[in-house]
Amino acid sequence: MARVEKRGTGPRGEHNRDEFLALVTKAAEGLVRREGLRGLGMRRLASTIGYAPNSIYNAVGDLDAVTMRVNARTLARLQATLEAAVASDAAPQDKALALADAYLAFVAADPQVWSLVYEHQIAPDSAFPDWYAEALGQTTDLVARVLAPMIPDPDERRQAVATLWAALHGLASLSTSRKLAVLTPESPRDLARLLIRRFLGAPSRPDA
Repeated sequence: MARVEKRGTGPRGEHNRDEFLALVTKAAEGLVRREGLRGLGMRRLASTIGYAPNSIYNAVGDLDAVTMRVNARTLARLQATLEAAVASDAAPQDKALALADAYLAFVAADPQVWSLVYEHQIAPDSAFPDWYAEALGQTTDLVARVLAPMIPDPDERRQAVATLWAALHGLASLSTSRKLAVLTPESPRDLARLLIRRFLGAPSRPDA
């Protein structure tokens, strides 16, 4: 496997391409976590890991490619979080509620990195690479599996996944930007649970 040579500051040594991808992705994620999207620049990233910018361009791609690597890692972490939330033998609706709880908790714990998934935009004539589409698809497929017992029709279920995903994203965005409190005193978790119950045709009830 090809090696990536290091230049400039940092520990001596070399990495193969997979190791280098992981190094770049983790460093970029750290910059975004501390400073948001504005903190992620190619020269800044190269300096952080002790490699020349050309090494990143050659092995990973441009800043769009780096950003998608960070986002794919975020989606993989979210996937693991959601999988753990529905690992029990709970009823389908309870699993749907658990997914909403886990999603909002994930966002609240890492809002800067999570927001990069939605802030980053690619050129209109570009397409997401297969590995990125797969990372996103695995997460939405999990939601679809949870909803399947309650929404058996595939087309309706696909629309339901998109609707709930967008709605939860809106709640999370308003919450992390501290704008939700302007609309309502309820917590995003309470609103998300109300949304899930109403959407799935179940009566609303207060949580214990």
